[in-house]
Amino acid sequence: MQEIDIQGLASQITQDGFCFVRGQQVRARLTAIRADALADWVALDASWDGMPLDEYMADGGSYRRRRFATLSAEAQGPIVLEPHQPHYQSREYNSLNGGIARIYEPIPEALIQGETLQTVMLFCRDLFSHLKPEARWHIEAHQFRIEANQQVHGLPAPEGIHRDGVDYVLVMMIKRVNISSGTTTLHNLNKEVLDSFTLTDPLDWALVDDLRCMHGVTPVEQIDATQAAYRDVLVITFANKNAV
Repeated sequence: MQEIDIQGLASQITQDGFCFVRGQQVRARLTAIRADALADWVALDASWDGMPLDEYMADGGSYRRRRFATLSAEAQGPIVLEPHQPHYQSREYNSLNGGIARIYEPIPEALIQGETLQTVMLFCRDLFSHLKPEARWHIEAHQFRIEANQQVHGLPAPEGIHRDGVDYVLVMMIKRVNISSGTTTLHNLNKEVLDSFTLTDPLDWALVDDLRCMHGVTPVEQIDATQAAYRDVLVITFANKNAV
């Protein structure tokens, strides 16, 4: 198993605009940084259960559940949880649900301050600050559950191939239950396909330079009609406040 480090990931993102990192590699790196880096993983995983429906779906869909948090960070120092606020994207970046302030239930502070999310966010802050040393970061964390059944396929990216309107994006797999597909696709700014891969295992990562690449995810389909089917991911975006 190849070890990952900030220099190697930064080089790959600089070269390609994105990278895929397997969960085993992520686990090894995080626990090398802090032995207890994943101490609250079970509680974090369980927190996807019982999330409220996303009530802002302009397509009328009831297949997405989510929570949200806003944070900030300098190139060094702690990740700071900011007062809860709406999530906003312009219609330029989200043609389906953009253009309005969307208010979601906050991610519990105990999870934000827990070992897993803190280690993940600090590693990403250090990686992205390596790429942009002068950046001051506005960070948004999103818990998503996409559900599917025999009548409805779940849409992880209902807006289609898109950018998020930030500098960098982390998509981290939490778990897949009774689903097929859900393949991540990477595209250049002309929407030409650059690569594709499927996040399958806990801690699988997709890292994307959002200024250079667009991304999408294919619909997820229920396998066994008698069992619940869903895809749980954590998305964390980093936007350089100095560039605003």
